[in-house]
Amino acid sequence: MTIDKSWTQIRKRSNSVVFWQGLQSFLQMAKPHVNDCGFIRCPCNRCINNAQHQLEVLETHIHRFGFMSDYNEWIYHGENVNAASSSNVPQPNSGVHDRDEMFEVLEDIISNDAEVDQLGSQSSNVQYDDLFTALNSELYRGVSSFSSLNFLVKLMHLKVMNKWTNKSFDELLKLLKLAFPKMDLVESHYEAKKLMTKMGLGYQSIHVCKNDCALFWNENSMSETCSVCSESRWKMQEGRRTGKNVPHKVLRYFPLAPRLKRLFATSKTAKLMRWHQAGKSTDENVMRHPVDGRAWKDFDRKHPEFADDVRNVRLGLAADGFNPFNNMSISYSMWPVVLTTYNLPPWLCMKLEYLMLSILIPGPQSPGKDMDVFLRPLIEELKELWENGIDTRDAGNDRKVFKMRAALLWTVNDFPARSSLSGWSGQGYKACPTCNEDTPSMRVIGKTAYFGHRRFLPSTHRWRSNLDFDGRTERKRPTCRFSSVDIMDQLRRVKTSIPGKHPNYGGVKRKRGDDELNWRKKSIFYELPYWAEIELKHNLDVMHIEKNICDSLLGTLMGDPHKSKDTDNARRDLQHLGIRSELHLYEDGNKLMKPAAEYTFSEANRRKFCRLVRSVKFPDGFAGNLSKNVAHNDSRIVGLKSHDCHVIMQRLLPVGCRSLVNKTISSTIIELCTFFNQLCAWTVNVIDMVKAQDQLVIILCKLERIFPPAFFDIMIHLVLHLPEEAILGGPVYMRWMYPFERNAAKPEGSISEGYVVDEALTFCSRYFDDIETRFNRPDRNDDGIHRTSRLFVFESQCKPMGKQSQVYVEKNVRDRAEFYILNNSPEIETYLNQHKQELQLRGCLNPDEAHRNEFADWFFEKIYAMNRVHAPEVTHELLSLASKSNIFVSSYPACIVNGVRFVTHAHDVRLKTQNSGVSVPGTENEIFYGQLQQILEFSYLNDFSVVLFKCKWFRCDSRRMVTENNITSINITSESYKDDQFILASQAQQVFYVEDPSQDGMSDIDLLQDNSSSNFTLFVDLGNLPQINLQRNDGDVIPIVQPFTTVSQHVNKTASFLNDDDEDDVSEEDDETVEESADEETDEGNDDVDTEEDDDDRSYHTSDSD
Repeated sequence: MTIDKSWTQIRKRSNSVVFWQGLQSFLQMAKPHVNDCGFIRCPCNRCINNAQHQLEVLETHIHRFGFMSDYNEWIYHGENVNAASSSNVPQPNSGVHDRDEMFEVLEDIISNDAEVDQLGSQSSNVQYDDLFTALNSELYRGVSSFSSLNFLVKLMHLKVMNKWTNKSFDELLKLLKLAFPKMDLVESHYEAKKLMTKMGLGYQSIHVCKNDCALFWNENSMSETCSVCSESRWKMQEGRRTGKNVPHKVLRYFPLAPRLKRLFATSKTAKLMRWHQAGKSTDENVMRHPVDGRAWKDFDRKHPEFADDVRNVRLGLAADGFNPFNNMSISYSMWPVVLTTYNLPPWLCMKLEYLMLSILIPGPQSPGKDMDVFLRPLIEELKELWENGIDTRDAGNDRKVFKMRAALLWTVNDFPARSSLSGWSGQGYKACPTCNEDTPSMRVIGKTAYFGHRRFLPSTHRWRSNLDFDGRTERKRPTCRFSSVDIMDQLRRVKTSIPGKHPNYGGVKRKRGDDELNWRKKSIFYELPYWAEIELKHNLDVMHIEKNICDSLLGTLMGDPHKSKDTDNARRDLQHLGIRSELHLYEDGNKLMKPAAEYTFSEANRRKFCRLVRSVKFPDGFAGNLSKNVAHNDSRIVGLKSHDCHVIMQRLLPVGCRSLVNKTISSTIIELCTFFNQLCAWTVNVIDMVKAQDQLVIILCKLERIFPPAFFDIMIHLVLHLPEEAILGGPVYMRWMYPFERNAAKPEGSISEGYVVDEALTFCSRYFDDIETRFNRPDRNDDGIHRTSRLFVFESQCKPMGKQSQVYVEKNVRDRAEFYILNNSPEIETYLNQHKQELQLRGCLNPDEAHRNEFADWFFEKIYAMNRVHAPEVTHELLSLASKSNIFVSSYPACIVNGVRFVTHAHDVRLKTQNSGVSVPGTENEIFYGQLQQILEFSYLNDFSVVLFKCKWFRCDSRRMVTENNITSINITSESYKDDQFILASQAQQVFYVEDPSQDGMSDIDLLQDNSSSNFTLFVDLGNLPQINLQRNDGDVIPIVQPFTTVSQHVNKTASFLNDDDEDDVSEEDDETVEESADEETDEGNDDVDTEEDDDDRSYHTSDSD
């Protein structure tokens, strides 16, 4: 039967009865061929069979845009279905648009657009008209692989990836137009951004009262004045409006639901949204993702209907302020609110590409207590997503529609921002949100100290009755985490406060009643139906806690006048408490003298520690160049960012303090650093955290006995609660601020516009395979793809770096290397054992040596004899292995193996990084340490090769290697195993060495592959702590001021967490230089103290890295 298709050629379609009847016949024929969701390919001139829609939308599109002129056999709509695979039938993406990924991009975007699916009207797709026009146009005549849209999106993606300026992009467009006049391309970056925005999800601009009292939103959207303070919505000039209505403040809100729907719009991410169900740990004590934490499991138990569908979304929220102008002389604080999706696997959910900007709170002031005003749109949407959900098409399940719901698990913030979000003030005697009204605290001169951790000891512990801590016995009971019922009971007593900063309304300071404790408000999060029952509502940010503790420890140890907690008032506190008389200030004539304390470095030791930090060389990409943070006269360490403190706290401070202060003090600091190593591991063991909870009480008590009470700000106390939060929430690296603190140097409007464009480009880049994108970009130390082999040794490959050179290897050295290769080939173990048995039958006097010397020749003859009779087990790989290697060997100065960069020692000494340290496990669980001398590639027949590392191995006996407090020290001058120097490249683990400042010739080892909390054992030494003398043995005293009667009443301010804007992760060699203070003293003299050397051995330390 012939189908009448003449109606498809009619151009005047509006009043044509023939066209309308033909269209209806076509739709009737296509109706039986829709998919399960009611979708079918659209043959209009715009979609050209690349987009799928419902039949109602097809009717509208064909009527509006016309029918495809080259779609002659309707194979997708019921005609000649069996011929769908015929080569002469035009396929979608044919002709001009071969291999154009943008068809798939637009199809996924439009098919997930509920507005298009439901309305199907002529105006429903208007926003995509320009995109389809660009998609259907050639870049220039004769180019079939690039549409104009495809080229523009990839060009914009390159701009974002390589951080081109807008002006440079405009200049590039001009050059392209000049070189290719007929190219169909936009004229400017503005036009390109305008087109890209149509693929983005947009945002809402919401006006805000100038005093942060309320939003002009929903029922107040048309109001001219604030409903709280009656201030005008618009900026005024001399009591009049300006010519154009300009609001005082504008909040940018980025709706959450369409962004969550887009995660399911493409199969590239839809399947990943189920990872948390399939990827959770099978060991109940091992946590590698929040799904393994107790809080997630408790939430599933309380809300089983939510947990039943694994596609329901679990969110985390982070908020922090920053100055967008990169100019600290300008006081301005903008607050982005960012969401992350915990459904994703742990290696993705904290990546920048998967973080969603939700709210951009305008400056110039911090929102403070009025944070809830700005969170209102997000909370309303979260309530809707929890109670009703939203229809979403799942690309990972044949685009079937499901009801997606979402829940907010917790927030991640620094401590001041936590106060704004939770409503619990982080200041005063009850500052700890976990201890609540039972926070251990005391008043010292000018501040509150969070001192008194003996209350957490067992009731019979001997330290409870010791008077050396604060002059009193401790009889208080340990505090417990308050239950949800207790918290809600407290919140019922909190008075409702007026929002805003108007001096007559919300700006009036109100004194809290005693029954309100430290609550300033009932947080807006409690409007979420499930929030009150969540166990872990607001995470303590380990990043800022670790940084502030590092600053306090370093400042006090180094005697830094700006950051030391050992101030004059701290010594007076000791005098008032009647403890540690050896540290009291005393009068010497008309001077006030300050005895030197054991917990501060002497001047010589201070310089030693600075030289340690200046000289240390980390592996590539591991840390920034810390030498730039050391003052030129080796007297101070300045300008440390959060990640610098992270590295110093876990890697350098344990090594440095071990020899520069007495053992009691150093062991306590090392125990604290070891705990942070455990806590920050990628895989956390519940048992380790339970043990650490008890051991931290001992550590804090030991610190109380060492440092004055003024040392203990709230950051020190909060460490006590970190193990419990790790048990509740899982690994710390998914609950800290490092991924969120990425400052942008643009004002609010530009950030919003830029984010929408970047969001669209990120979505498009998932479909691009022919250019580098955020999703296919190789890692910094990517070693590429290697050929697979049946033999293990032939898979020992690397990505060579640097100049290749051909070297001649002496026969005895090559024989040892080849035997090592053969001896480490598990596939030929049968032949190895067979040769050993033959040697035993021969009665060989030294069978091991004979085996090493003779096996290679015996193996060669054996395999070739088997090959002559065509033995099936002789493969071309086995034959190549038996044939021995080429006489010339390729040598390289550096290579990348298993994502780790190795550099030979000769090349390494010229770099600012250290990548030559290697270790390898032995057959009896021992570990060998050494330095990489050569990287050698041995070539075999059939283009096979094996990469070996030739290493200098150090002696690892008990005299030359000592492990104490999780720090391994080894003597690197004593060489061993000179006849057994080779290992396979794939066997090497990277370590780096840190020179021990206490012993010449000793180094500490830091192993890079320890990523489990169980690899850092926390031992706490009780010792005889209460009997220590904290005055330095050198008897040094420090004159404070002259005369005595005018002693400064300087109060040491709280730690620097109030304004920590650090956003850097691991920085590279060329990070910016730290500027030293103008008033810093210059010291050209040489104050080094020579120490007596027992022998020529130089010792070094080893430690474990992330």
